[in-house]
Amino acid sequence: MGGVLEAAFAVLSSQEYNIQTMGISADEKAIELGHPSYIWREGQERRFRLVDSYLSLDGARILDVGCGLGLYLQRFRRAGALVYGVDIDWERVSQARRELPHVVQASAEALPYPEGFFDIVFSHEVLEHVRDDRAAMREAYRVLKPGGHLVLFVPNRFYPFETHGFFWKGQYHFGNIPLVNYLPDRWRDRLCPHVRAYTWRGLRRLWDGLPGKVIVHRYVFAGYDNIALRHPALAWVLRKVSYALEHTPLQILGLSHFVVYRKAEHVEKVED
Repeated sequence: MGGVLEAAFAVLSSQEYNIQTMGISADEKAIELGHPSYIWREGQERRFRLVDSYLSLDGARILDVGCGLGLYLQRFRRAGALVYGVDIDWERVSQARRELPHVVQASAEALPYPEGFFDIVFSHEVLEHVRDDRAAMREAYRVLKPGGHLVLFVPNRFYPFETHGFFWKGQYHFGNIPLVNYLPDRWRDRLCPHVRAYTWRGLRRLWDGLPGKVIVHRYVFAGYDNIALRHPALAWVLRKVSYALEHTPLQILGLSHFVVYRKAEHVEKVED
């Protein structure tokens, strides 16, 4: 019965989102949800290889929360995984379904799956956009099997640029904005109310009270794919230098947190 209610709530949440976004422009939707990956490039492949280096993907049942157009799902499937995806945006879901059968519209805070269904829950640069990140974390935890793994990529508060743009005097300005993330919360939240960035302490709080442990935490730099299109030599240098920094204390300036969290083998029901 609980699974039926959860599925129904997921549908209602998706319908509420559809109603709220009717009539808004594509640019406004992108500000709220972020841009999905449209093509597979070196940056995504590098992140996939990171996941593959820590977890066994062949035969694993994987859920991508916020799957967008399904590019990571397709890559996981080529590695032998059984793939499922959810996204809040129907347009993205409909496009992903052209290649992938198990993609549905649902919010991260109300996943339409039973407890303990997945070996791996994957979330790539999504948590910063959801309405309730703690609820999304608890849902990801709920649908994981005991001993399963949650894989997260989320923006790092100490990265020198805010990559999601900012608001000034009611107007949105796109671009990589320097030093915004270093401002106190009350100022940053006024400039960037549409997106979060996480310190490691703030990220850890999201799974307080959930039995399990972090088995991997590191910072990763950008893929520089857009730069590589125009200036391949510069992109090569940036990759060489910044990827080397990932093995030093200066990794804390990386673009994103990369986290692998292992759910405890024996879990009693977690209270909300």
